[in-house]
Amino acid sequence: MDIEAVDQYFMQEAIVEAKKAEALKEVPIGAVVVKDGVVIGRGHNLRETAFDPTAHAEMIAIKDASRSVQAWRLLDCTLYVTLEPCPMCAGAIVNSRIGRVVFGAPDPKAGCAGTLMNLLQESRFNHRCEVTQGVLQESCGQLLTQFFRRLRGKL
Repeated sequence: MDIEAVDQYFMQEAIVEAKKAEALKEVPIGAVVVKDGVVIGRGHNLRETAFDPTAHAEMIAIKDASRSVQAWRLLDCTLYVTLEPCPMCAGAIVNSRIGRVVFGAPDPKAGCAGTLMNLLQESRFNHRCEVTQGVLQESCGQLLTQFFRRLRGKL
């Protein structure tokens, strides 16, 4: 299987997580961490449910993956996330040494993997990771668009 097909497969897994968030009336963002072709961490937004501003999908997936491998360094891992990481999540990605990040939709308000800035490849940090953007972008973006339309009563 080529890398594009692999990325699409695991982004679908992140979309499954996003739909779990949506079922809880959370913003539908999902993430998975993959090592050697196996999902080792899963997460979806839980900010409203947990009353926790740090309960982003990426943060939860990174914590889950670290527990899974019993290590805080996730060098040989790829994080798949439906929305471009924010500054907080980008910091956690750098600090956990994730090797690669794949995201679906860009975030024009908080995107720190290339849209507003690129913290994931900032040369002044001690770690940088590869970034692939736009995987299943339309599907990821539609989840968010439809959620906010429903929230505003326009759907």
